[in-house]
Amino acid sequence: MAVNAQLDAWYINDSEEDQRLPHHLEPKLYVPVQKLAELGLAHWVLDSNNYEHDMELRKIRAERGYTYQDIVDIAPDLLPNYEANLKNFYKEHMHADEEIRFILAGSGYFDVRDFDDRWIRIWAKKNDMLVVPAGMYHRFTLDESEYIKALRLFKGYPVWTPHYRPQDEHPSRKDYITFWKRQ
Repeated sequence: MAVNAQLDAWYINDSEEDQRLPHHLEPKLYVPVQKLAELGLAHWVLDSNNYEHDMELRKIRAERGYTYQDIVDIAPDLLPNYEANLKNFYKEHMHADEEIRFILAGSGYFDVRDFDDRWIRIWAKKNDMLVVPAGMYHRFTLDESEYIKALRLFKGYPVWTPHYRPQDEHPSRKDYITFWKRQ
């Protein structure tokens, strides 16, 4: 995992309360960056105020083959059908490709499954760039600020097809388990 700063992450409870709450266990159980790396997550802290000219971002894009980008703004007054879309983002799924998000403003939670099938909540904030590997079960929600602006990066033409759990026979899921679980 490429890391330039601490990333806030913790195991969460299974409460049915508002998904935008932190959902800490009691007592709180934080997850070290090394554990996230062992699960295949990549993270950088970059300058979101200068992303168009950021040399580190250009280097990452070139090395990892990210050739397409767009920007998404998510907030109650910016996203049509906000509540329905937020619930949809929160359904557990995986993708055949990496999911890359560079947070330009605001914040939100990426929940990822560890190899013991427990949820880890990652608090992605301004300047964080997070890469969720292909085949990893995850979900997304806003936090209580209810706003995030993110640069989405893709390898080639953007494909954002969620494959909802269970997908254990999907080639990307099999590849993820084979590569990362043995690390």
